[in-house]
Amino acid sequence: MKTMGEGLILGLGLVVAITILICFLVLWFKGKSLLNQGKKKEDARIEAFIKKFGSLAPRRYSYAEIKKMTNKFNHKLGQGGFGSVYKGKLPDCRLVAVKVLSESKENGEDFMNEVTSISRTSHVNIISLLGFCFEKSKRALIYEFMPHGSLGGFIYDRGLHHRSCRLEWRTLYDIALGIARGLEYLHQGCKTRILHFDIKPYNILLDENFYPKISDFGLFKLCERKKSIISMACARGTIGYTAPELVCRNFGGLSYKSDANSYGMMVLEMVGRKNIDVGVSQTSEVYFPSWIYKHLDKSMNLNLNRVIVEEEEEEITRKLIILSLWCIQSNSSDRPSMTKVIEMLQANLQSLIIPPGPFVSSLYNLLKL
Repeated sequence: MKTMGEGLILGLGLVVAITILICFLVLWFKGKSLLNQGKKKEDARIEAFIKKFGSLAPRRYSYAEIKKMTNKFNHKLGQGGFGSVYKGKLPDCRLVAVKVLSESKENGEDFMNEVTSISRTSHVNIISLLGFCFEKSKRALIYEFMPHGSLGGFIYDRGLHHRSCRLEWRTLYDIALGIARGLEYLHQGCKTRILHFDIKPYNILLDENFYPKISDFGLFKLCERKKSIISMACARGTIGYTAPELVCRNFGGLSYKSDANSYGMMVLEMVGRKNIDVGVSQTSEVYFPSWIYKHLDKSMNLNLNRVIVEEEEEEITRKLIILSLWCIQSNSSDRPSMTKVIEMLQANLQSLIIPPGPFVSSLYNLLKL
């Protein structure tokens, strides 16, 4: 009886084990089938994208190819909120910047929209997308390599990057003009208006001749050209460059004028916000636009830590400041379009009118907290 009972228990155990194994295999094959279906949909979406753009579509790379071109991510160029950027080399020996995005479980629609939108652009002041990687949760964007890095590196990190030379005023002017032309193209030159929403020095790259190129479209928004105001669920951008209406809707609706605000704050940075001596113990307590506005109508000795020795340099400085102050007006309707900004940059200084004040210093101080 004992032997028979042990055999019964052993048999039941075997039946249970086989049942568990069958259930596991069914679930495994079902999960694999769902993954394959998802991969097929993903591949179909990418193939449709490539077919739609034909020869204009950027090349798709595998993650293994990304690792190879970056030498296993050996040379890191920078770190951002959306991922890391590495220096790489294509098989034809062209240098590239590979932006490896943080892993995401989303279906990739936003990523492919970004790839699509950037692929539609073609302008000397917009970074060129050469390829992309979309392999499950692994995603990367491959851009042309900019030898001089970002504009932010010249504004803030001279010592860190051993950049002892400061950019000449004429170079700063050309950079400001190039960025304005790039933004004008995004706002007016594309079939569908592209709003960047994250214009700042670190998103402006400089080539070997210091020509600027707008990069990092991670926060971009598409908008019909006929529409002047768009809707958005949450605030976007970087503190210090964000337009007031992105934080508080009482300042008006979101539009391409929001990029104008970021542009204005960035140009003020170029003029010398980080090198300013305003005569106080802590410069963070001073709202720079208000300070420079008060001193603009006095003399050009604005204590910007730069020596202005020629009349042309003084004119450039004053012109950059005036157009910046127009761009950061709290009411978006008072800000110029990028087309107007270009006109102001190319106009005579005497024809420019100093904008009204004051500025939204209280909002600025709130954003710093």
